[in-house]
Amino acid sequence: MYLHKTDPAEAAPVKRSYDAAFKPTEAYRESMPDIMEAVESEQGAAVPIQQVGVSNFKLPLTVRGADGKLLTLEASITGSVSLEANLKGINMSRIMRSFYELKDEVFTIDTVRTVLDLFRDKVVAFDARIIIRFNYPILQPSLRSGLEGYQYYKCAFEGRLSKDGTFERLIHFDFVYSSACPCSAELAEHARDLREAYSIPHSQRSKARVFAKVADGASLDIEDLQRHLATALKTETQVMVKREDEQAFAELNGAYIKFVEDAARLVYEQLASDDRIADFQVACSHLESLHSHDAVSVICKGVPGGFQADFSDFDSLVC
Repeated sequence: MYLHKTDPAEAAPVKRSYDAAFKPTEAYRESMPDIMEAVESEQGAAVPIQQVGVSNFKLPLTVRGADGKLLTLEASITGSVSLEANLKGINMSRIMRSFYELKDEVFTIDTVRTVLDLFRDKVVAFDARIIIRFNYPILQPSLRSGLEGYQYYKCAFEGRLSKDGTFERLIHFDFVYSSACPCSAELAEHARDLREAYSIPHSQRSKARVFAKVADGASLDIEDLQRHLATALKTETQVMVKREDEQAFAELNGAYIKFVEDAARLVYEQLASDDRIADFQVACSHLESLHSHDAVSVICKGVPGGFQADFSDFDSLVC
């Protein structure tokens, strides 16, 4: 045994202790080994790595809502840089320290550029990328009762800075809504009309995920995207509900029945009309109550060299 006693009267061969009072001096820090200075060749193929960094480190970020009020949000951050073939690795903590240098500022999607510049200075890389994920609250009124409640939207700010200096700002936004099937609604009316049979058209909780590229020089808020999706789809799920609100929601779904193809085109119509959005991709998933599978659709603006309809992570749209 090395770490544990085999004889109560004798100490273990390896002494274990922690000196809470020890404070390293600058000379001590300079003496500490740095694995990045090792001269042996890197393991594996000597090729560049497109992204290397840290994922899901948490930080409270202060943002300003469209009403001017400050909100403190818990953010989950992914930061990565490119790594050239001749470099062994990066100092991961420098990515996190870049954020902590700005932790007391009011954060916007434009702050992302500042962080990316710090990334590249500290880590010495050519390409840099960050994604900041958070849940954003917006107070929403009920349909008829006058109540209000906070709807939380799953969002992200993303920034990409390439080695040629090209900077891209993107906003990810999830919108949860109800979708009532037009086919089922027609069949229910047919059964009522011909046989006086009462039936309920099937409807389901559904989700649209938007990836929006903000145009150069433009400003786009989370609230702007929420309004676009609410205008397009009409049937956002409710927070505070009394009986009159539940009845109103049933009427709303009856007025705005839609297939998943309709949902994609309705959102497209709204986003394409906003000049502040240079490009976008929309993925919709209707979590079928009739079938044991989901109905999905993907649409993009169609900008040459821009977003493609290549979304496939539909499991992440479960809501």
